[in-house]
Amino acid sequence: MIRIVELHKSFRENHVLRGVNLEIAKGETRVICGQSGSGKSVLIKTLIGLMKPDRGQIWVDGVEITSLSEEELFKIRRKFGLLFQNAALFDSLTVEENVRFGLERYTNLSPAEIQRRVKEALELVGLRGVEKLMPHELSGGMKKRVGLARAIAYRPQIILYDEPSTGIDPIRADAINDLIIAMKKEIGVTSIVITHDMVSAYKVADRISMLYQGKIIATGTPDEIRKTVNPIVRQFITGSAVGPIKEY
Repeated sequence: MIRIVELHKSFRENHVLRGVNLEIAKGETRVICGQSGSGKSVLIKTLIGLMKPDRGQIWVDGVEITSLSEEELFKIRRKFGLLFQNAALFDSLTVEENVRFGLERYTNLSPAEIQRRVKEALELVGLRGVEKLMPHELSGGMKKRVGLARAIAYRPQIILYDEPSTGIDPIRADAINDLIIAMKKEIGVTSIVITHDMVSAYKVADRISMLYQGKIIATGTPDEIRKTVNPIVRQFITGSAVGPIKEY
């Protein structure tokens, strides 16, 4: 579904992505982990066409996207749903209005079909009877669920989760983990999860990749990552602050 080949991106003297290579299969849940500043956000922005890489290729469902026009990129972006770190709900809109926002503006669906999709998306994330609530009336976990409902209302082929467990307590974070797993089982999406939370990573991932200093330095199943002998990965997954991370 996604293939990234020798991707580079710099900002003046700051060489953020230094030759990223990554392949993600259709229907797979891939976790990408790494320290703050390792390039995770830049990687995601190039993947959905918000940034142009300096060089390299990005293939999405068989289409190489780095040279596409903005109009062509818009069609590719429709394949993606994005759950932002802070849910990014519109404070002045109800839950229902938030979920239907993009459907009203960017599709030609009838009002009845939009209403059906909104109800279906909210039910998929375990929310009923909250349509008229405002964001300030929701808990952090509920906001994330509404954000996910908005993402899946498009029926995307790929969902990007940006730090889905950040800012919520462990119980609600685990509920989000269960939702990530459910989205794969129920609608068959390909998922990319950006997270620092290794408990979450181990639970939801088919495979985990670690981004370090602008490159993918390790990829494996959760069990393979747990047992890795790579000292950089081991220091990250154990949360050890003993000594500086060194090149492997």
